[in-house]
Amino acid sequence: MKAHVTLAPFALLAFSTLCGAQPAGITPEMIATALPEESAPKAVPGPYAVTTERAFGAPGLKTFRPANLDPFPTRDILPVVIWGNGGCAIENARYSGFLSTVASHGFLVVTTTGATQAGAAPRRATADDLKAAIDWAERENARAGSPLNGKIETKRVAVMGQSCGGALAITLGANPRVGTIGVFNSGVQPRDPNAPPSSFPTTEALSKLHGPVLLINGHERDFMMERSRATYDAIETLPAFYGARHGAGHTATAYHPGGGEFANVASNWVLWQFKGDKKARAMFVGPTCQLCTDANWDVESKRLAD
Repeated sequence: MKAHVTLAPFALLAFSTLCGAQPAGITPEMIATALPEESAPKAVPGPYAVTTERAFGAPGLKTFRPANLDPFPTRDILPVVIWGNGGCAIENARYSGFLSTVASHGFLVVTTTGATQAGAAPRRATADDLKAAIDWAERENARAGSPLNGKIETKRVAVMGQSCGGALAITLGANPRVGTIGVFNSGVQPRDPNAPPSSFPTTEALSKLHGPVLLINGHERDFMMERSRATYDAIETLPAFYGARHGAGHTATAYHPGGGEFANVASNWVLWQFKGDKKARAMFVGPTCQLCTDANWDVESKRLAD
């Protein structure tokens, strides 16, 4: 580790979270590895301008959604995407571009938020925090006077997350309301009966999933590549897509403007899964799929409908 490295509280949280659940020897520099922004693919926004606001009646949640809700639900549907931040951080504004890009394609995106009291250690988000976001969307869809009343497609819910947040997505994927999960730069641990109790999911959690799984990592620069791949290999019955983006590293493009290339992958996955978008489907399905023929990616899939 280089000398004189200064980390913000949530970076320290991310580091401690990862070190508690991942292979030994992970440094802050390894966590921070990212795809160089120069010449990298740019985020492709959808047709909707996006507004960001605190969730009504739920101060621990923040939403990203189309500003104009008139098209919903008559001309378009508004599925839900729940997001878990890297490091299981309650707050990380650097994902705002990523989440705005997903929302701009016609999705209600909900993530955690909240200020930390001075001197207090940052609290880590849990799968229960993300579950509360699903509960909130259901309440808000039914609340008289809500701008979202009757607008939300509550039967179409995705849970996605990066790093520790990806582990939360795996845990919450067992919830019957979750239709698909997206796991970025993350995966499950091998089961160890001698290990102390941990909230981090093991391979046993995969048997509780019931919808398609998206697994994306940053290739060899990403210390979670092997675990991401092993998680894909351990999925025995569900549709799954695995992608390793060369040179992306652990943080990959999450902090690029609009979330960069990884935001495009996330958006296209839910556009296909929940809106049946054929152009989005072409990113993942078939021997000539967009990522299959991109020299920057190593991909594999199973049980995806052709």
